[in-house]
Amino acid sequence: MASLSLPSTGAEPFTIAVLDDELAALQRKLALTTLPDELDDAGWAYGVPLADVARLLARWKAGFDWRAQEAALNADLPQFRLTVEVDGHGALGVHCVHQRSAVEGAVPLLFVHGWPGGFWEVRKILPLLTQAPEGQPSFHVVTFSLPGYGFSEAPKKKGFGISQYAEVGHKLMQAFGYEEYVTQGGDWGAAITSRIASLYGGMYSKAWHTNWQDAIQPTPFNAPLRYVRHALTPYTPAEKAGLARTAWLRAEGRGYFFEQSTQPQTLGYALADSPVGLLAWVYEKLVNWTDAYPWTDDEVLTWVSLYCFSTAGPAASLRIYYEFAHETGAPPRATIPLGVSYFPKELVVLPRSWLRSPHIVFESEHDSGGHFPSHEKPEELVTDLRKMFGKGGPAYGVVTGRKGY
Repeated sequence: MASLSLPSTGAEPFTIAVLDDELAALQRKLALTTLPDELDDAGWAYGVPLADVARLLARWKAGFDWRAQEAALNADLPQFRLTVEVDGHGALGVHCVHQRSAVEGAVPLLFVHGWPGGFWEVRKILPLLTQAPEGQPSFHVVTFSLPGYGFSEAPKKKGFGISQYAEVGHKLMQAFGYEEYVTQGGDWGAAITSRIASLYGGMYSKAWHTNWQDAIQPTPFNAPLRYVRHALTPYTPAEKAGLARTAWLRAEGRGYFFEQSTQPQTLGYALADSPVGLLAWVYEKLVNWTDAYPWTDDEVLTWVSLYCFSTAGPAASLRIYYEFAHETGAPPRATIPLGVSYFPKELVVLPRSWLRSPHIVFESEHDSGGHFPSHEKPEELVTDLRKMFGKGGPAYGVVTGRKGY
């Protein structure tokens, strides 16, 4: 295993440094913003309230200090950029974060983000994971801007799907010297780490953890035994609340998915040209997908600014939806150990009886938290990882010679 932060494959330290011209251009666009009207007492029923966007716009125009946020990100996150060859797609410049624990035998962990998130979602959990608490595992942590996100280059050709994102993640771990590793992800990070587990599981990827639930309601045809157990077991109050949450998403909250998975380029013009359009598009998810998280205006504006200033622009981040929706064939199923953390305001919250898998070795249920647990509930997420990979945990010692102590 490598003992240095820099791999031998040409990675270079990276510092976020948005050009003054880009900041000036953003201010010119913000000054020309035309806001829509709004129905009386609409609240959130029709989308993001006008008052919220007007307040955030005013802050963005005067008071929000991007340079301070940029400096803080650079101070908190050790960043690199390296070239990754992707089969059928050539070389891509990939932006990543890599921080080693002081514990030489720490467990290598790849954290993978989704949409509308980014590499910065590791920010709160990074110092926790790399700590060396007595009697608990520590982790060497890698995350990366998915190609088309953050400061990674975007794919240039069609067909860059989940398997290609998985290939990038796997090759990054190899580049940093981690022949064996474990993974964590939610949203697209769950799909990508699941694909890593199926394509590279066993020899390289040793176990994976997710905060996303993916299951099919049992029927007499697809799972007869689970269907009988499901039919005989009444739903708990938490399961009823979860089904209501899932029903809300399907009825009221999936418009973004259908547009991004069918016509992402069309939407991309609006998000690339209008910073306030991008702000409303992302802010809606930050609020609706979390569990009453107390967002500050500067948190929101930093999050959205990182999309504005991304290498490829915000339109590139949408195309993963199209590629996923048009993927053909089924990859092999992952058979390595899986851990799941359940948060009540995740987008899909299903009864446990639907989720049973012989490969689930760890489960943890929380009474609060939503779609971005690394940002909303960092200590809870890290505690779950320590329990799963720590001494006495079901995935203790899965990475050869690395128990995390």
